[in-house]
Parts: sequence; structure tokens; C-alpha cells
Amino acid sequence: MSKPSGRAATVDTSYSAGLHDFRVRRFGFLLVENFSLLALSAAVDPLRIANMVVGRHVYDYKMIVAEGQEVRSSDGMRLLADATFLDGETFDAVFVVGPNPIPRRGIGVVLDWLRLQARKGVAIGGLDTGSYFLARAGLLNGYRCTIHWEDRDVLVEQFPKVTVSNRLYEVDRDRFTCSGGIAPLDMMIHLLGLPPGSADLSARVLELLVADRRSHEQRQRTSLRQYIGAEHAKLEEALQLMESNVEEPLTVAEVAAFISVSQRQLERWFHERIRKTPAQTYLEIRLLRARQLLLRTSRPLEEICIRTGFTSITHFSTRYREQFQVSPIADRKRYQSAL
Repeated sequence: MSKPSGRAATVDTSYSAGLHDFRVRRFGFLLVENFSLLALSAAVDPLRIANMVVGRHVYDYKMIVAEGQEVRSSDGMRLLADATFLDGETFDAVFVVGPNPIPRRGIGVVLDWLRLQARKGVAIGGLDTGSYFLARAGLLNGYRCTIHWEDRDVLVEQFPKVTVSNRLYEVDRDRFTCSGGIAPLDMMIHLLGLPPGSADLSARVLELLVADRRSHEQRQRTSLRQYIGAEHAKLEEALQLMESNVEEPLTVAEVAAFISVSQRQLERWFHERIRKTPAQTYLEIRLLRARQLLLRTSRPLEEICIRTGFTSITHFSTRYREQFQVSPIADRKRYQSAL
């Protein structure tokens, strides 16, 4: 796969008037092996289109790797890099484009390079799981950040000095972090609207991308609710209650009472919309939460059982195997062997 072009083309010079003296800003995107191609594209395309809107090349961006020329994305596509750490490129901001799964070993050279950039006064950002690298480098201590919801527990567990939110993106002084998917687009649109950019510029870029603006206050959707409860307020409320009470599960009768409906009505809604009973759905929510903790954190099995409302490891393991066709221990080993 060829590297993305940074060439600018004139679209509407009326937008360039306020940026006539705008110096070129240089952004570096550090590509870690198995990086998210979607996250990279969502961050780079707003810069490309901003150049078109302004009518000249005011945003320069380069792809960086630790060494070599090519790097592979998580979907197997390869991208040609523009520079390596040894080239001594200078940037206004550097963004780590994170991989999935997050590697735990062999990233020392990346961490050292990020620390060097921070000492130079370069703004540092993370896309998707990129926040993990910033945290490992000690560059998020005392900062507010976010990360893809699947890996939030990793940051919370390993880096107590970091404030981790569940928002789409966070801009805290000279640290820019965002979650996965297309959230990098939302963050980049926000950054284009800050001085020396402008609200008009970011609005025009968003218009050309045929996208809707999403606030940094918006939170990541992390559950079944976005798929099966969005069109039914009471059902969504019931699912939210279940997700908020995983460690000490409620009874189905208590869930029904909290949302002011009869248990029979609640069961009817679940059957009609989800094709499962409330109890089956609640169990699935707890098991999904358990799997997230099992794969993304180092917490012992006993603690995971407690945190997801299971009274014994035997009962938990049986239910887990029924849900995922693998034992909890085997599932964790299989995941860790792929890192």
C-alpha cells in the first residue's frame, strides 16, 4: 500500500483569508506494528481536506516507524513509512497509532522516542490504543485521557496516576487522546477548530467529509444497549441497570421494579426484542464483562469472579465455557500467546 499523499488542492480560497499567515504545522503519526488503519485514515484525512480548504499546504504529516520502511496494519495491509526515529524529523505534534492487541514487550525504543519528543516540547497524542504507549512512557501522569473501551481497565489498573475517561476523545493541554473506530476524526476536527485554526475551517472540513460533529463530552457506547435497546427507552433503561450492577446482580423482579413495570411486561419486551429472557441477557452481560477483565487485565480469576457477581470459580467456569466454548484459563492463555 502506498503512503497517503499530503498534496493540497484549491477548493475555496474564501476560507484561507484568516489563515494567510498560518505557518505550516507538522504532524507525525507513529505506526506501531498491527496499527489501526481506520484510526490513521480518520486522523489524516481531515488534515488533507483542511489543506484543500485553505488552498495551500498548511498541515504537513508524515508516517513514522522505529526502523525499516514498511509497517503492517491490523488488517494485513502494508504502508510505506516516510521516516524512522533516526532521521531526526521535527514535529509540532506526534500521534501514536495503536495496535490491537496491545503488545507488552519490545516497545522500549518507542517509549524512549516518545519521551524524547515530550522533552522537546512536542505535543503527544494517542489514537485507539495509542494512549497505552503514552501511559507506559509516563507521559499521561496528571493528565486526563481516554482509550478504546475494551482497554480502559488496562490503564486504570496499571497507571493509577492517569485519569481515564470513557469519552470519545480528550484534549488536555498538550496531550490528545481518543478511542477507537472513527473517533480520531472527531478529535482532529476539534483540533482544527482551535487556534491557529478556526471554527469555520473545522466546519468546512466536516462538511466535506459528510460527517456529523460529535462532542468530546459524548461517551463511547460499550454494550448491548446500542444494538438492542436504542429504540425502546424502558428496555434500554433495564439494560443500563444490568450493566451498572454486575458485581452485585439484581433480580429480574428488582430490575422491573426500578423501571416501574411488571416483571411479566419486562419479560415480554425481552422476548420480543432480544429473543432471550432477562436472566439470560443479564448473565451474558456479566460474562462479557468477565471476559474483558480476563483478557485485558492481569487480575486473578478469583477477583474476576467477585467483580462479576459469581460466588464460585466452578460456577463461573461452567457458565464461561457455555458462553464462549473455552475455559477461562485457556481463553486467557490463548489471548496472551498472541501478544
